[in-house]
Amino acid sequence: MFTLTEDGYRGPAPSWRPGAPSVWLVDTDRAAGAARSLAPGILDASELARVEKLVFPADRDCYTAAHVALRLLLGAHQGVAPDAVRLTRERCPSCGGPHGRPATGGGTHFSLSHTRGVALLAFADAPVGVDVERVPEARVVTEISGQLHPAEAAELAALPQPERLAAFARVWTRKEAYLKGEGVGLAGGLNREHVGTGPLPLDPPGWSVTDVAVPAGYAAAVAVGTAGRAPAEGHDPRK
Repeated sequence: MFTLTEDGYRGPAPSWRPGAPSVWLVDTDRAAGAARSLAPGILDASELARVEKLVFPADRDCYTAAHVALRLLLGAHQGVAPDAVRLTRERCPSCGGPHGRPATGGGTHFSLSHTRGVALLAFADAPVGVDVERVPEARVVTEISGQLHPAEAAELAALPQPERLAAFARVWTRKEAYLKGEGVGLAGGLNREHVGTGPLPLDPPGWSVTDVAVPAGYAAAVAVGTAGRAPAEGHDPRK
């Protein structure tokens, strides 16, 4: 858990083992006051402008807390002030546009996701993606299930209604974490790869997907690239 005060963040810098991302959870409601105080001296002009464009105060607080946390953690890892962290975008692997994975130009791979109340950040030595979402309403599940991989849609259809919402949230966050890690996001297509709706995720080729423990009412997952790396000890690539 990431704890933010008006004096900033004084915890350890992100660190990780090869192939094992460092994942940080932020309670954006609790961090909102401190984040608002720190933001003018930490966020860049484009981030501050984005905050101002958000209509609802809860969304502004969530975005601010998430991005202040990101800069503080990246700065701690790189040994620079948070406002000196250089945030860029890689080229999209699909179209070549400037909207691929976020990057710092310093070799650190990271990913950020937030929804009202919670933000999730991941750092790794390989491409990484993370996603956190609220468990959706039944209407959303009905509307979107057909866009998933056929095997995932069939798995959801076979579940009793009370279990379907949590299963959909699992597959959605797994799929988005993987697609963000690839640098294509949802434009890559929800029907790509079978990551599964059950208790254990399935790994797309070249990726390891793991569910992340988050507060009740949310679901989250992280995906880290494994191409060219031997499986971690104890990891079964067939799961």
